[in-house]
Amino acid sequence: VAASAAAWAPRPGDKGRITGLSDVAFGALTNLSVDQRASQSLCAYSSSAGGGYSITATGSGTAGAFTLSSGGSQLAYEVEWADRPNRTSGTGMTAGTPLAGQVSTANNQNCNPSPNTSASLIVVLPATELGSATTGAYSGTLTLVLAPL
Repeated sequence: VAASAAAWAPRPGDKGRITGLSDVAFGALTNLSVDQRASQSLCAYSSSAGGGYSITATGSGTAGAFTLSSGGSQLAYEVEWADRPNRTSGTGMTAGTPLAGQVSTANNQNCNPSPNTSASLIVVLPATELGSATTGAYSGTLTLVLAPL
């Protein structure tokens, strides 16, 4: 895989696009002793040769950390990415660090007509964080940037 990633070179004019993202809502959580996972399939498109891209995630916490806020309380979460749709687990991401070596199967920037989705975003609320969280409605922003490779 590393050799394949190294073979991709950015070209002037390459374009990337993410479509089909929606808010991640966990609702009321009742079992705080297990990780809570929410995944969604979306369209990740890269016009580069072979469809290669990197994805970078940044949270709304201090220095881009993956944290949710409720009043003065904070709740850390994890982000995973898979370059295939309909996944419930993927490669763990570090805030602000590109995850390279991803490949899009999308034929165009809107994933039409097929495949309709080409990647999965997975958000994890770890049980270790949930067990010590205070009651409240937590929210935050996750920014994703796709760069063709």
